[in-house]
Amino acid sequence: MERLIDCVILPAGPGDADDLARVHIRAWRETYAGLLPDGYLAAMNPKMYARRWRLQLTRARAGEVVLAAEGRDGMVGYCAGAVAGEDAEIFTLYLLKTAQHAGLGLRLFASAARVLAAVGAKRLKLWVLNGNRPARAFYVRNGGRAGAERPVRGWGGELLETAYRWDDVGTLSERH
Repeated sequence: MERLIDCVILPAGPGDADDLARVHIRAWRETYAGLLPDGYLAAMNPKMYARRWRLQLTRARAGEVVLAAEGRDGMVGYCAGAVAGEDAEIFTLYLLKTAQHAGLGLRLFASAARVLAAVGAKRLKLWVLNGNRPARAFYVRNGGRAGAERPVRGWGGELLETAYRWDDVGTLSERH
């Protein structure tokens, strides 16, 4: 298990695309086993995801942020989001299982909130698959309020996801 002290959080750039893809796929396979179809998770293609990340990071717009958590053996997690006016949204926050339960998730989440607040965000939201109970509990523990639900199509079925909101992004950014 990575210890919090062994990790640093850095802005990700196009050169991190392969590592982001590796962490993305491994984290999805660890997180969504039993929730998403096995065939979908098995078919996730590292080259395709690396291309997507490289494109996203080379064409980043103002207000977009991707932070990477680096441990002794390389990247162990990341968080991505963006600001639109005074509203921010976190699109992804993933840690490998080996890096969980050491405070790194909160540190990465709070770091992203600080960056988003620095570029004008006042409020923050994100969406979580309803079946992802550990993530939902994490957001509630860290001040998120559950809100609207919406259906999500794809991955071989229809799922629901719930919005979590923070009316003052500053309270989240101060958590770590």
